[in-house]
Amino acid sequence: MDLVDDFNEYRSRMNDKIMQSDNLILKRIFNLDTNTYAPGTVDVATKEMIGLACSMVLRCDDCVKYHLGKCKELGITDSQIQEVFSIATLIGGTIVIPHLRRAFEYWEALPATTPS
Repeated sequence: MDLVDDFNEYRSRMNDKIMQSDNLILKRIFNLDTNTYAPGTVDVATKEMIGLACSMVLRCDDCVKYHLGKCKELGITDSQIQEVFSIATLIGGTIVIPHLRRAFEYWEALPATTPS
C-alpha cells in the first residue's frame, strides 16, 4: 500500500470501530463534523480549504491528510493548495513547516481523484 491508501484504510477501519462502540457523544461529534462541511452559505471547497489551514496550524497530520483528500476530490488546484499552505504557515509560524512538508508530500501522492 502507499501513503494515501494506508491512511484511508486505517481511517475507515478505525472510524467503523468507533461507530460500532455505539457511543452517543462520539456519534454526535462525528455528525457535527459531517454537517459542518456540508453545503451551506460558504461553499464546500472553501470550507475544506479553511479546514486544511486550521488543521495545519493545529498541527494535526491526520486532519491535514483528510482535508487534502477532500480538496483533491473537489478539484482544488495546486496553486490554490499552495496559497492555503502559505496562509497556514504564516498564521502558525515556522513550527508548521514539518507539517507543511508532510502535507506537500501527501498532496503529491494523491491521485487525480480519490475515493471518499
